[in-house]
Amino acid sequence: MMKFVKEHLQTIDGVATYPMISLLIFFVFFALLFWWVFTASKAHIKEMGELPLDKDNH
Repeated sequence: MMKFVKEHLQTIDGVATYPMISLLIFFVFFALLFWWVFTASKAHIKEMGELPLDKDNH
């Protein structure tokens, strides 16, 4: 089975770019998430953290 997959992947032009694109998307996503965590309003984070405990929100 693995031999079939290797032979099939070798027939695809530019197949080596797909892992690089995946890594780039992964890095960009977590870099943006990291940026958001440090720039988010502390009041907003506190409000969202207390939301599950809020009894008036049913």
